[in-house]
Amino acid sequence: MAKLTSILDNDFYKFTMQFAVVKLFPKARARYQFINRGKHKFPPGFDKLLTEAIHEMARLKLTKSEKSFFAENCPYIDPTYFDFLEGYRYDPDEVTVLQQGTDISVTIEGYWYRTILWEVPIMSLICELFYEATGAQRLDDDEVISIAKEKILKYDKLGITIADFGTRRRYSYYVHNLVVETLKKYGQGTFIGSSNVHLAQVHKIKTIGTHAHEWFMFHAAKYGYKMANHLGLEHWSEVYRGDLGIALADTYTTDVFFRQFDKKLSKLFDGVRHDSGDPLVFADKTIAHYVRNGINPLSKTITFSDGLDYDKVEKISAYCKGKIGYSFGIGTNFTNDAGLPAMNIVLKMTEAYPEEGEWTPVIKLSDEPKKHTGDPESIYLAKKILMIED
Repeated sequence: MAKLTSILDNDFYKFTMQFAVVKLFPKARARYQFINRGKHKFPPGFDKLLTEAIHEMARLKLTKSEKSFFAENCPYIDPTYFDFLEGYRYDPDEVTVLQQGTDISVTIEGYWYRTILWEVPIMSLICELFYEATGAQRLDDDEVISIAKEKILKYDKLGITIADFGTRRRYSYYVHNLVVETLKKYGQGTFIGSSNVHLAQVHKIKTIGTHAHEWFMFHAAKYGYKMANHLGLEHWSEVYRGDLGIALADTYTTDVFFRQFDKKLSKLFDGVRHDSGDPLVFADKTIAHYVRNGINPLSKTITFSDGLDYDKVEKISAYCKGKIGYSFGIGTNFTNDAGLPAMNIVLKMTEAYPEEGEWTPVIKLSDEPKKHTGDPESIYLAKKILMIED
């Protein structure tokens, strides 16, 4: 059955955020909740399979070679963090898995600096275990390789750069590894790296990523919605001093983000990441923002990462060419194109407990209203405070 074999089999931004949390918010606590957007029906006993795989994760630890690789490739992270990570162990007591009929619930609770690493591997385990438990048969290896090869050769003709962002909703670790191997082999100059730190080490490619929505969601719980983006980026720059400079824009909608993304931050950060809503509208708003602030948009980059496939990438690259820098992060379409429907699941922070505060609901206001997540009353309040109209 599915299980993880490396503590680095996780998205890079989970580790970069963990380092920042250890430095700035070591006493903060967090809660996370699994959301089954696709209404997938889980077979009997799935909760036991998932619980067993989660308990197996307690055996994972950073090896000497992994520590050396991580430290050598991330000189902007303090050596003390890698010592901390070497001693870190997953604690399965932080995770509760329950099943009622064909529905499962997964909740996580504990210190934020510890629980922050659970989200991505648990999602990847849910996907892989689901396919195993339901007896789903994927395409064979040659077909998987052929599909990945065809995609990267097509992307190469567009003259763009692409990274793998597919850990959380992959078909399996085996397929993920096979796809990355293929992308590297046939995509030289186009395929630039992976968000998966373990696979970056295995294939000797670059690790890609900065931060996720939960970084700003926590800042809203601690400082309020109006200060969440601004202080989130200020704190990020305090920790990374100009490195890891792609800012996520849609935690509280892009319009709100650009109101808080002042000239200093706009100059300091290398660019922004698009993760929801119309990508061409986002490009227009981003370009207009830089022009208003006297910044040449061609000196900045948009990283597009929202449910991409070839048609979307071709359209976006044609639109942005000559206007602003751009790159792409592709997830499920790379790592779960194996002949079966991909799962539609998320695992999000739902509450945060700042060290001097109390348990506070946290939310995400996507540029796609149907993707808003969190407590409905808090969503209503945030939209009112931020003057957002869907």
